[in-house]
Amino acid sequence: MKTLTNRAASTVVLAGIVAALHIGKIPPAIPVLREALGVTLVEAGFLLSMVQLAGMLLGVLVGVVADGMGLRRSMVLGQIILCAASLAGMWARQPADLLVLRALEGLGFLLVVLPAPSLIRRLVSTRKLPQYLGLWGTYMPTGAALALLCGPMVMNAMGWQIWWGMLGGLSAVMAVGLVVTVAPDALRRSRDAGHVAVTDHPFAPWTHRLHITLTRSGPWLVAMAFSMYSSQWLAVVGFLPSVYAQSGVSGPKAGALTALVCAVNVIGNIGAGILLHRGWCARRLLYIGFVCMAMTTFLAFSTLTADAPLLRYVAVILFSAIGGVVPGTLFSLAVRVAPNEHTVSTTVGWVQQCSATGQFLGPPLVAWVAAQVGGWQMTWMVTGMASLVGLWLASRVRVSAPA
Repeated sequence: MKTLTNRAASTVVLAGIVAALHIGKIPPAIPVLREALGVTLVEAGFLLSMVQLAGMLLGVLVGVVADGMGLRRSMVLGQIILCAASLAGMWARQPADLLVLRALEGLGFLLVVLPAPSLIRRLVSTRKLPQYLGLWGTYMPTGAALALLCGPMVMNAMGWQIWWGMLGGLSAVMAVGLVVTVAPDALRRSRDAGHVAVTDHPFAPWTHRLHITLTRSGPWLVAMAFSMYSSQWLAVVGFLPSVYAQSGVSGPKAGALTALVCAVNVIGNIGAGILLHRGWCARRLLYIGFVCMAMTTFLAFSTLTADAPLLRYVAVILFSAIGGVVPGTLFSLAVRVAPNEHTVSTTVGWVQQCSATGQFLGPPLVAWVAAQVGGWQMTWMVTGMASLVGLWLASRVRVSAPA
């Protein structure tokens, strides 16, 4: 039983990575799509931001739906939507076709990732929960890094349509994998029926689940802290190719350097899970993560290090690696601060919504500052302010049990 439980939880994490591959497939495909379909820069921008926009507008509502319809059922439906949209994209002939399908992929992505922490909570023991939630926190950087590395190779060899088709096939496999390895929602509900209060029942009105989630301070603090993290991480990583281009580094080399920065984020996420499992205080990990992000962005962008490109790259690596303890810790806290077991997806949805808002607003703010000062040298001030707010929010987070 223990082995089956671990296999089910690992399948949930893998499903998140596959969903993240769909998100990460667009950046390396933009040059190809511009040539093949005549995608303009504005349309490319919408292709990039559509998922963040969907998460920013619908995150908490999709979380409520996932709590009500069943966690496994939500993830399976999300993978089916991702499969159908990606396969349909193979026959796209106009940029508008891809934009519509991208909106569907955004919905599928949310249906997959929002119920996952709650499902992991039900699948693993309390002792192993921090480790698995830390592992779950790696889904996005892992998927993004794989897409940055594999996407260009597949598209160069076989075309972008084959890349879209391969990812659609992966989602189909994951949908089957979830059905085979994860117990049905009805079975888990029957096991829990004896000790679930009436007001906490999974079929309670969605307005009730939304109300009790958004009237507690815990979900707000964790969600806002996540937005402070995501805004600066995406701003720094998203503009790295542009920074490299200005330094004379472009093409595959720039893509590989950026992919490595994404990949090392996994170290912090897994490390957070291990340290939480060993009894480290969640607040201490958040302090370490936010302070490190502030210091490393100063080293990476300050004029004082203008003649030390290696030091700058090492700083960006540390920014992503050590900063990764923040999402790993916050996912664990999101499960703890949820008002009850049947509002975990709603709470994670609110965290996702605030995270998407940070991702939507952070990069334009950094770009605006760069345009005003004529370079990236003041980026550290924007990220530093986000880290300060994150530190203040972390100091106010309270959980019912030691993290």
